[in-house]
Amino acid sequence: MTGAHPEPARLSAWVHGYVQGVGFRWWTRSRSLALGLVGYAANSRDGRVHVVAEGPRPACEKLLDLLRSGDTPGRVDLVVESWEPARGDLSGFEER
Repeated sequence: MTGAHPEPARLSAWVHGYVQGVGFRWWTRSRSLALGLVGYAANSRDGRVHVVAEGPRPACEKLLDLLRSGDTPGRVDLVVESWEPARGDLSGFEER
């Protein structure tokens, strides 16, 4: 499908760096909601944050750009992303 309503996508992004305990998940939630995305940002035991977001692919790409922008809380060293079709099993945007 093309045009005004792009096919929804699911972005999975593992964010490496100093991203826990610095407001990173809150910041990600705020940006995601502003972009109209649903999903979550969750701390992982190894210090990374896992961001899962669903919505129009251009909005997901904008979130990915923001995660890599250098304007986040803390310090992002690397973002490893993967893409798949949206599953439609998420609502709202949670900090986990």
